Amino acid sequence: MNIPKLETGIAAFDLISEGGLPIGRTTLLAGSSGSAKTLFAAQFLAMGILKFNQNGVFVTFEEQVEDIRNDLKSFGWDIDQWESEGKWTFVDGSAKEEDVITIGEFDLSAFRVRLERSIIKNKAQRVVIDSIGSIFTHFPEHNIIRQEMSKVSMTLRRMKTTAIITTERTEEYGAISRYGVEEFLTDNVMILRNVLVNERRRRTIEILKFRGSNHVKGENPFTIVPMKAVVIVPVSAMNLNQHSSSQRITSGVQELDQMCGGGFFKGSIVLVSGATGAGKTLLAANFMNGGKDKNERCLLLAFEESREQIFRNAKGWGQDLEQLEADGFLKVVSNYPEVRSLEDHLINIQDLVQEFKPDRIAIDSISALTRNPSERGFQEFVVALTNFLKHEGITSMFSATTHMLTGGASITEGDIATITDTIILLRYVELTGEMQRSITMLKMRGSRHDAYIRRILIDEEGMRIGAPITGISGLLSNNPIVA
Repeated sequence: MNIPKLETGIAAFDLISEGGLPIGRTTLLAGSSGSAKTLFAAQFLAMGILKFNQNGVFVTFEEQVEDIRNDLKSFGWDIDQWESEGKWTFVDGSAKEEDVITIGEFDLSAFRVRLERSIIKNKAQRVVIDSIGSIFTHFPEHNIIRQEMSKVSMTLRRMKTTAIITTERTEEYGAISRYGVEEFLTDNVMILRNVLVNERRRRTIEILKFRGSNHVKGENPFTIVPMKAVVIVPVSAMNLNQHSSSQRITSGVQELDQMCGGGFFKGSIVLVSGATGAGKTLLAANFMNGGKDKNERCLLLAFEESREQIFRNAKGWGQDLEQLEADGFLKVVSNYPEVRSLEDHLINIQDLVQEFKPDRIAIDSISALTRNPSERGFQEFVVALTNFLKHEGITSMFSATTHMLTGGASITEGDIATITDTIILLRYVELTGEMQRSITMLKMRGSRHDAYIRRILIDEEGMRIGAPITGISGLLSNNPIVA
């Protein structure tokens, strides 16, 4: 039988933990320096006060109380007010300059008395002890410390509190804790990691053990956001339960709608793959402009061109995206991919969607987001992004850049192609000594579609799709043969 759980109030964590932390149990939170152990533990207390009216006690063995108080204020938590109201209590166990080394047998009896009194006075349901490893540095008798900390854990259980104890670890994928005994003091173990990948840090959280309780396995990336603190991307807990619509919407290009059998499906994910200059940004601009007649709101995220450059180019194709934005039907956001981690980009996109509430979104190009992260990090980003957009019912177009002018797979296609509903290939083809552009519908789930390779022309009127290219095979493989 599963142990009842206490909702932490950290939304995605309560999802991957299948309900929160086991009630009345103690959880060890292990992590290297900079992995956000103290912040996660403090957020556990803060959410208890803000969302559930549950008081908390914060024990610090390492940092000074005033330093912690000031750091946490930056997330919008009024610690001073909570202290004055008796909702948050600090217990300061940090070493002071006047402290002397204890001679004789070490015990934590005085600390347990202070802790118990604070819990009773505060009527606390949540307790944080940060960080237990600091005790080990002052008292090398690890076996005695283990016995004493077991007594602390028994005190927390007897007081019926749900607690987090933090500890340091020296390796991201090595031993759970620095001294190798901390994990035996608690019922549950979680690990925070802060791994350096391609010169960028990537934070993840993993629930290693919940004794007598279910949880989602594996690592989940997270980031730290001002005024939100720890924000987890619950990749391992996502479900394929999105709604599928049979409603069609225009691509913004009449001939492409005909090739699709009547337009894109509402809420679907469209991948446009092509070399630089093949027409990907134009197709995205057409897609944005296509929502105008239905008064649909559109969001364009550009990672390779500035707003001004996009507006100028669109005017050259006969489209006034600047006016569309002025009318409130379009929002264009341009950023270099390197300014944020993928987790931060994802949170930013989610915030933009919640704020602007678009019916359509275009990302030009998603390939640009592969420049820094690991392959695994990008895969998780794509899964989380497409899952979010489908749940929101937003019709989305992603452009991906191929590494060769005449074709070849984009480095992103293997990660995203299988979870997209429609794939459009834009390619350069050599015909009678001339380089021409072509378009092909490679895939469209749930619909018959045009399978021809067709010529396209780009001029001041935008994109015009012409007749099929006949009499030649092997165009997409860059090995043309005249039939």
